[in-house]
Amino acid sequence: MLSSRRGFLGAAGLASLAGAASAQGAAEDPVWLQAQLERYHGFGIKASGGPGDNACGAWLEETLRGWGYVCRRQPFDVPCFEARQATLSSGPAQATVIPQAIVAPTGPQGLTAPLRLASDRGDLSGAIAIVVLPYARWAALAQPPVAQALNQAFSRGAAAAVLVTTGPTGEAIALNVTTHRPGYARPVAILAPKDAQPFLAAAAAGRSGTLIVDGKGGKREAFNVIAKLDRKARRTVILSTPRSGWFTCAAERGSGLAVWLSLARWLSRSDHGVNVELLATSGHEYEYLGGEHYLAQAPAPAVTKAWIQIGASAAARDWHELGPRLLPLPSADSQRVLTASADIVGPVRAAFHGLPGLEATYLADQTTAGGELINVLNAGYARMIGLYGGHRYFHTRADDMRCVSAELVAPVAMAFRTAVSAALA
Repeated sequence: MLSSRRGFLGAAGLASLAGAASAQGAAEDPVWLQAQLERYHGFGIKASGGPGDNACGAWLEETLRGWGYVCRRQPFDVPCFEARQATLSSGPAQATVIPQAIVAPTGPQGLTAPLRLASDRGDLSGAIAIVVLPYARWAALAQPPVAQALNQAFSRGAAAAVLVTTGPTGEAIALNVTTHRPGYARPVAILAPKDAQPFLAAAAAGRSGTLIVDGKGGKREAFNVIAKLDRKARRTVILSTPRSGWFTCAAERGSGLAVWLSLARWLSRSDHGVNVELLATSGHEYEYLGGEHYLAQAPAPAVTKAWIQIGASAAARDWHELGPRLLPLPSADSQRVLTASADIVGPVRAAFHGLPGLEATYLADQTTAGGELINVLNAGYARMIGLYGGHRYFHTRADDMRCVSAELVAPVAMAFRTAVSAALA
């Protein structure tokens, strides 16, 4: 077993993959794929407009220019918060929390108040309400159980709220949020289920706690990377992926970005009779903000041959649940969804046959599409393929190189080549 830096794929595994690729006549190199995964992971936290996100964008520009693409940046503003301290304490118990964006800070002294369980009936006036969410792979503040619980807690007078994101790993799960509505005026923080028990006991006993969410907030500039290969064709294929996220996002973002880079390189070497436009967005955590900005100036639906969106958890590792432990598997997490427009759903389904989760390709519509593809669909684009998912360590600090490897990414990259070829036929 390798460290979190290199995941679980060793030299022997890479050599085996390389041999399999050669036997299949594939142009992709698994050693190269692994290098892309590790390079992305190495940029650290990818919060929109932060150092890791910006460095990743610069790396993509350099890489794409080397393949003949002409690159430009599309800047826009995003919220930001650099935490100095984010903790919940009660008596001897103290835990790190995630400040929920858009952050309402407490200041350095924090808020000391009675801890109350939001599930208990009664007055929450002036209290720190602890909201224990039901089990799910949480992703966004707008999900009804989250929004409803927070709104009810604040309507009952809570001075702050702490969300316990019950999920598949025991880790705290950061939640995406829109910028089109104001954030909560009172502090909201996220507490890992694995750290919650002392605070639940304190609330049940009527004890107080202190929530500190202190740091520097405001706005900063982020940018989309847009790259074009102009073949003077009548129509264009758009290939998009998000690159930003709350933490290191090795599997959430890295696996999709590796597939995206693989396709970008392949498209630069093979002429399908279309122009190629690549998009790597920032602002994803703010409910697809970068994608919204791009849509305002994207090629029109009438001149777009197809839009290919590669979203979250394209090729993340699955894990066995053995009591309190999670043990890694060599297979991919099946909680990933593939959708396609009606005219190509059959060929796309065939291309992904045998890949867990992706083989059940759905018709892309308002009930099945996810991530940035929702806005693409609403904008009137006709032919599309979109992938999204939520692996076990999705939106957590533990999404590192243990969660992804080239052996998981390679078959997805090759399936996308087949699907894109069908979409461009």
